[in-house]
Amino acid sequence: MCYSAQVHSSYKKYVRMFGAHINIHEFARLYLDGLEGRADVRTAKGMDAMFAEPQTDDEREVRSLVERRNAAFAEGIEQEIFQQRKRKADAERKLETKVTKAATEDVRIAGNKTQAGLRWIEDLKRTELKDRDHRIFPGWYAPVMIAEEGEYVVVPMRYRCRLPGWTEAMEKEKDGTYNARRNRLGTVWRKLFGYRHGVMVIDTFYEHVKREGRQTILRFNPNPGQPLLAACLWNRTTAPGEPELLSFAAITDDPPPEVAAAGHDRCIIPIKPEHVDAWLNPDPSNLEALYAILDDRVRPYYEHEIDKAA
Repeated sequence: MCYSAQVHSSYKKYVRMFGAHINIHEFARLYLDGLEGRADVRTAKGMDAMFAEPQTDDEREVRSLVERRNAAFAEGIEQEIFQQRKRKADAERKLETKVTKAATEDVRIAGNKTQAGLRWIEDLKRTELKDRDHRIFPGWYAPVMIAEEGEYVVVPMRYRCRLPGWTEAMEKEKDGTYNARRNRLGTVWRKLFGYRHGVMVIDTFYEHVKREGRQTILRFNPNPGQPLLAACLWNRTTAPGEPELLSFAAITDDPPPEVAAAGHDRCIIPIKPEHVDAWLNPDPSNLEALYAILDDRVRPYYEHEIDKAA
């Protein structure tokens, strides 16, 4: 499965490659949800930066929402840092009179949480983008290109798909739906395969691999280096009293030999640029043609390295 990916968050990349346009209202709705306190709205800094230099009133509105959301997020982190520093100070005072396991753990945990909070604050303030700013994880939002009314459109979607008919509670019981296995497209994913297809442009991806008895995160880089058009399925979920949810999954398949040799059993499916139109405008009566697109994929050699940020 694709545990994590470094996503091309730049809207200009989609414009150059496909002539896509952005659904600015979906981005505004997403950031407004985040501003109003939805803790599940997680976005990569790279996607936020799509609106760093707004050109229209709509883009300026989204930029304002991003800044206000980040300010509210920073305020919450600062409150957490204050609480953790107090927790650490209280535990240290206890240790001065008696060493206990509980107090020792409080010092360690509070120190770690304080440092993590300070890193978050630093990242929020930083303006220069780094590679890790474009990285997403299950549950985070990413720009996905779909076709609507004959046009390519970029919309923000959560990277974990809520299947048709599922409730939030059902989804939590099966939280691995960021990975749509190719051999289950005709069963588990049959209501989306052939109907709602998307593409996510990524540079590289990450996977959990067990090595020497412990979990290690590997980064897989395509050689030659190139943007990969990861095939996706997506869904739009509406329910009374709940905000509309756009969510997606990356389609995965058995890995190429070099990924298998590195210790992982799944790999994304990057489709060829010439298949994008047929993929984004699927014919549900001709699933064989869609399987053929997945089989006629781009096949780079995936070099790997240990994720230094892990």
